[in-house]
Amino acid sequence: QVQLVESGGGSVQAGGSLRLSCAASGRTFSRSAMGWFRQAPGKEREFVATISWSGRNTYYADAVKGRFTISRDNAKNTVYLQMNSLKPENTAVYYCAANRFATTTRVGYDSWGQGTQVTVSS
Repeated sequence: QVQLVESGGGSVQAGGSLRLSCAASGRTFSRSAMGWFRQAPGKEREFVATISWSGRNTYYADAVKGRFTISRDNAKNTVYLQMNSLKPENTAVYYCAANRFATTTRVGYDSWGQGTQVTVSS
């Protein structure tokens, strides 16, 4: 399995930006697809974005398309989530996860980080 540690969360006003990072160790990171998920209070964990092991393929939830960008640096064993034009409804704990394939559901993601809190105020 891959060990994952997220960072970069915080508090920001609506319209602001944050960049989340997820540092990986363990199983070969460069051969793992990576995903970002989020969970707001009282809600189920939901898919945000995913990227293939090569970085060539990315997929996003409709709610974040055009505002969030997922990327990775395999030399640094790190995946990023750039979040722009943040909205209060983006407030959640954000998790990164590893998978064999870049899928848009939780199925197949077998390693998860501890999460990082993102709070967007209006």
